[in-house]
Amino acid sequence: MSNNNNSNNGIAEILEVILVLQKNAGCADSALDSCDKPILGGCNATCVCNTRPIMLYLCGQGNTPLSMPTTKENIVCTDTTTEGCSNVFRVEKVDCNAATFRVLAPNPDETSLYPYISTNSFFSVNLDCLCCIRCLNDTCVECV
Repeated sequence: MSNNNNSNNGIAEILEVILVLQKNAGCADSALDSCDKPILGGCNATCVCNTRPIMLYLCGQGNTPLSMPTTKENIVCTDTTTEGCSNVFRVEKVDCNAATFRVLAPNPDETSLYPYISTNSFFSVNLDCLCCIRCLNDTCVECV
């Protein structure tokens, strides 16, 4: 699926699939429960899932997911317990062997069906630095 003939990065290919699915978001009742399942699902008739949230793991960082600021303030995120940081992201762009992600923050409205809200915090990663991604349940993120 990668347009870069020099790339053998399976993570890049999975991220490209997720990006296409998010752009063509819709709901369906049955699908395999994996990162590259063919549709975004896990929703009811009132929700159209438009995001497959993911967690990223950098090579050499063990089992600690990457954590980034939820704002554009200069915050050092040592882990997810750091105030103003999150380890849940939405892929926004894949270009060759790099990807841009939006940081998703936990939804402060505990009565909401949606577990995350979008932020205006973005970052890019060289995909050669990733050793693992973890896909979370498909959801709807407003204002995407």
